Amino acid sequence: MLVHQFRSAVSKKMDYSVGGLLPVLLGSIGVLALYQLLQRVRQRTYIQDAVVVITGASSGLGRECAKVFHAAGARLVLCGRDRERLLELARELKGMADGRKKVHAPSIVTFDLSDMEMVASGAEEILKCYGHVDILLNNAGISYRGAILETSVQVDQEVMNVNYFGPVALTKALLPAMVQRKSGHIVVVSSVQGRIAIPFRSAYAASKHATQAFFDCLRAEVAQFGLEVSVISPGYIRTNLSLNAVTGDGSKYGVVDKNTAEGRDPTEVAKAVLTAVGRRKKDLLLAGLLPVLAVYLRTLAPNVFFMMMASRARKGQKHKEN
Repeated sequence: MLVHQFRSAVSKKMDYSVGGLLPVLLGSIGVLALYQLLQRVRQRTYIQDAVVVITGASSGLGRECAKVFHAAGARLVLCGRDRERLLELARELKGMADGRKKVHAPSIVTFDLSDMEMVASGAEEILKCYGHVDILLNNAGISYRGAILETSVQVDQEVMNVNYFGPVALTKALLPAMVQRKSGHIVVVSSVQGRIAIPFRSAYAASKHATQAFFDCLRAEVAQFGLEVSVISPGYIRTNLSLNAVTGDGSKYGVVDKNTAEGRDPTEVAKAVLTAVGRRKKDLLLAGLLPVLAVYLRTLAPNVFFMMMASRARKGQKHKEN
C-alpha cells in the first residue's frame, strides 16, 4: 500500500516536471530561433548597399567573396593588378542579377599592392567611386615555399610588401575618412600561419604574424571612433595560392600541393567571411580541428609544439632530397 502510494506520488511529480519542462524547452527553442532570425536580418542590413572594397578580387577567395557580397547587395569596388580579369568578373556579376534582389554594378580599381605609390593613388580612386568606404576587405596575398638558408632577403621583402605593407598602406590611406565619418569596418584575411609557424613557410608565416599583430593593435586604437576590425584566419583553401607561391630564389613554385588540393572550398570560406563580417566578428579562426589544436598546443605546451615542428622539418628535408 505504501509502495503503491509512493509510486503514484513519484509518477505525478514526474508528470508535473515534464509538463513544466516542455513549455520552457519550447520557449527556449523559440527564443533561439528568433535570435538567429534577428542575426540574419542584422547581417543582411549591414551588407545591403554598403560600399565594400575587395583586394585580390580577380581570383581565388577574393573572387568568391566578390560573388557572395554582390549577391548580398553590396556596392563593390573590385581591386587587383589584372584589369581584364576584373572586368571579366564584373561582367559575370552583372549576369548574376535576377531582378528579385537589389544588386549594384561593381566598380574597378587596378593597382599593385607591393607598390606603395600605386596603393596611395589606388586609395584615392577608391574614394572617388562612392565618396566613402564602409567595409575594406584586405584579401590579396602571396604565398611562399622554401628553406630559410636558401631564401634571399629580397624574397622576404616581396612577401612582406604584398601580405603586410600593402594592406597596412591601403588601410592607413582609407582610415582617416572612416574616422571622420565614425563609421567603417576593416577586415583582413590572415591565415592560421599568423598564429603558428611551420617549416618552409618562414616568409609567409612572418608576414601573417605581422598582419595579426598590426590589426589587433588597430582594433584597440580605433574602437573609440566606432570602427570595427576583423581578422579572419583560414586554413588551407582550394585555390591557386600554392601554384603562384614564390620560392627562395624568387621563381614560381608552380605546384598545387596536397594540403591545398584538399583544402576547403573557397565558396564555403567566402560565405563564412560574409557571415563573420555581417556579425562583426573581431577574430575568427576558420580552420579544421588539427590546426586549431596546434594553435592551442603552441600556447599551452610550446616545447611539444617545437619538437613536432622540428620533426616535420626533418621529414620535409628528406622528402626534398629524395
